[in-house]
Amino acid sequence: MKKVVIIGAGPAGLTAAYEILKEKNKEFEVTILEETTEFGGISRTVKYNGNRMDIGGHRFFSKDKRVMDFWEELMPIQGTPSFDDAKLGREKSLSPNGPNPEKEDTVMLIRTRISRIYYLKKFFDYPISLKLQTFTNMGLIRTLQAGFSYLKSIFVKKEENSLENFYINRFGKVLYSMFFEKYTEKLWGRHPSEISADWGAQRVKGLSIKAVIKDAFSKLFGSKNKKEVETSLIEQFWYPKYGPGQLWETLAKHVEEKGGIIKKGYSVKNINIKDHKIISVECEVDGKLETIEGDIFVSSMPLKDLVTGFKGDSVPEEEIKIAKGLPYRDFITVGLLVNKLNLKNKTKLKTIGDIVPDCWIYVQEPDVKIGRIQIFNNWSPYLVKDVENTVWIGLEYFCNENDEYWNMSDQEFIAFATSELVKMNIINENDVLDSHRERVKKAYPAYFDTYSEIDKLITYLNKFDNLFCIGRNGQHRYNNMDHSMVTAMETAKNIIQGINSKDNIWNVNTEKEYHEENNNK
Repeated sequence: MKKVVIIGAGPAGLTAAYEILKEKNKEFEVTILEETTEFGGISRTVKYNGNRMDIGGHRFFSKDKRVMDFWEELMPIQGTPSFDDAKLGREKSLSPNGPNPEKEDTVMLIRTRISRIYYLKKFFDYPISLKLQTFTNMGLIRTLQAGFSYLKSIFVKKEENSLENFYINRFGKVLYSMFFEKYTEKLWGRHPSEISADWGAQRVKGLSIKAVIKDAFSKLFGSKNKKEVETSLIEQFWYPKYGPGQLWETLAKHVEEKGGIIKKGYSVKNINIKDHKIISVECEVDGKLETIEGDIFVSSMPLKDLVTGFKGDSVPEEEIKIAKGLPYRDFITVGLLVNKLNLKNKTKLKTIGDIVPDCWIYVQEPDVKIGRIQIFNNWSPYLVKDVENTVWIGLEYFCNENDEYWNMSDQEFIAFATSELVKMNIINENDVLDSHRERVKKAYPAYFDTYSEIDKLITYLNKFDNLFCIGRNGQHRYNNMDHSMVTAMETAKNIIQGINSKDNIWNVNTEKEYHEENNNK
């Protein structure tokens, strides 16, 4: 049997293991090395005092039919698009021992996607819509300025050598300045003029004013083609009843049932290489180093850590320099349990407790550091212990490891985050019932510094026949969850068929047509 060693038990690592074992479980011995004690990476679900936090928010939707079928196979679909399904099987939710599969808790809910922008202390649709309310919120002067600016962008195109020009070409300078510039700077800590246009090409692809107009008319005349809907314009998505971590915990269980070995608490420190092959990895376990040998290695660990961890044969100085310079953005989220929100539900959507219906609120206000607010009640009512009487929200901040925000104590940061919501009049300070803080390293691979030279690094890594790089951090690519899974599926296919080329793996999420024309659902 060939020994396959997979680094990381996130969406990519677990998917790769399952796909290999499902097809050829007698030809491969699969071992996953996970440095934490949880599954799902940034897609895990944090459990705190009977409530659950989704780190960063995860919509289960893909244009790749393989991924949708994969999710549905693991967790059947249940429920309706309505937010009113909280009382369906409520007696089975959040029992002291957690979800009970025997009581049909391992299911996907169908959710309605509502995410809005909070700017000028008003709500705007995200992405921007052509509703009357949008123009009312903007005012006549801003609306006219935005319209003429967009018309100019149609006829005068900028060279797309930065994320700033990427957005201006699609929305015009006025809308870019209102809805993209400051938020992007919050997210990355860099002005969009310093960030590669590759980020926009991967994250928003065909989203533009033209796409918004097309979507509006298709709704009006009932001619919408699901294959043509941009990911950012979808109106419904699936969501595991108890958060995304539930799906990855379920998948981990299936991997083990098929003979896969998952070693938790194994932090890969060194990767031993010889003649462009990986021989073994050295893991820190309980303060000691343990060597794990293998024939094939699949890595979802950060590309920077992978290359700087190479030992044995010397690594070219240029590739080391590129790897060390790859930037990341780190992430802090604060869970706040409150009695109520001061925001009023002025929509026609029915919600539990009549709270605002948003999953996410994108905060564009320039005088606060907070980037987004999640309302966990709306992702799934089963994330909240007392969903009818409390609101459980997540306050999301983007930072750099060891900066002033990262180094604040939990108490200091929670107080700071709470004060920002009070400042925006979203909550009253005396309505806070409980709180929790989570810090996530290397949450977002960034597209500046030595990223412009990453192709040289990829060319070097492709020389290792028995190494496959997958997932968001494994490829240093800001992939969605489904893209990460597809890199794993392509890798499993190559391993099973004995294909050494990595082109199909690196090409995932690089061409628009890959997602819009290939087996869409």
